[in-house]
Amino acid sequence: MTRRRYRTSRHMRGLCSDVRLHTQGFIQPLFVDQSLTSPRPAAGLTGVRIDTLESVLETVALDLAAGVEKFLIFPVPSKSSSDDFDFSFGSSIISGLRSAFGESVWLAADLCLCSYTLHGHCGILNEDGSRLMNAETVRVLADYASVLAHAGVDCIAPSDMTDGRVASIRRRLDAEGYDHVSIMSYAAKFASQFYGPFRDACHSAPAGAGLGDRRTYQISPLHGGDAVATALRDLSEGADILMVKPAALYTDIIAAIRRETRAPIAAYHVSGEYAALEGLVREGLADRAAAHLEVWTALQRSGAGIIISYAARHAKAWIENHIP
Repeated sequence: MTRRRYRTSRHMRGLCSDVRLHTQGFIQPLFVDQSLTSPRPAAGLTGVRIDTLESVLETVALDLAAGVEKFLIFPVPSKSSSDDFDFSFGSSIISGLRSAFGESVWLAADLCLCSYTLHGHCGILNEDGSRLMNAETVRVLADYASVLAHAGVDCIAPSDMTDGRVASIRRRLDAEGYDHVSIMSYAAKFASQFYGPFRDACHSAPAGAGLGDRRTYQISPLHGGDAVATALRDLSEGADILMVKPAALYTDIIAAIRRETRAPIAAYHVSGEYAALEGLVREGLADRAAAHLEVWTALQRSGAGIIISYAARHAKAWIENHIP
């Protein structure tokens, strides 16, 4: 049987494609830093800037005009602590965007303590800094989720990887009348080398004595079964969307989770993956739009219906003008 008739024109390719990219499935990450007086470029992330509380309004307005409606917010507070955290800056970002843009935007907020802690880890450590304390961390995260829900967030996105945090957050939100607020769990988040530009933007690299990295709570790249089991556990605890992070190197994990559930899966094309691709573009070794489209196609083909990308603001134009 011939196959080339499926490829003879853009019309036939469009009709017969398994994957149909659409801007409704894209989420644009946004960094907002309390310590800045003016926006600054994000190191290693072409076309991405770190905003102030004021400038993020301009960024979102431009993104809306480009066809992006969904955002994942990363607050970067100016003060860090060991156990006494002030979440008012995060809530002010959400309330400011909600006041300015109303229901024209969908706002998810990353829920983690790595930008709040002095040591840069994603939760509260024990006295000598050798162990992340699970129960104590979960309690603080539930408090943070409540603050963000009260500010008007649409979705809580816990990225800390502690056990039981989805169930705790879901109970807290429901008890306070926020049963309409969804949870997009970082369900399969790996201890990866591809987070460097993000950690620079959020001042969230682990530092100091004690735990030197996040391997005691993030998933080993060698343990795919752990990732699938963790995702299914989060789903049973009340997660509405399951995220895989990183994405482009973990399409097998996306596919494995898809085989187990029809729940929505989000793929986070992380900062290092994005920066590597942009490096090829800068060297003239790849076409920018075509390269991003190829990655997004692979993510959707593997089973992800939602794509979180630093280039999401270009998705509409690229899909319309560059799909071959």
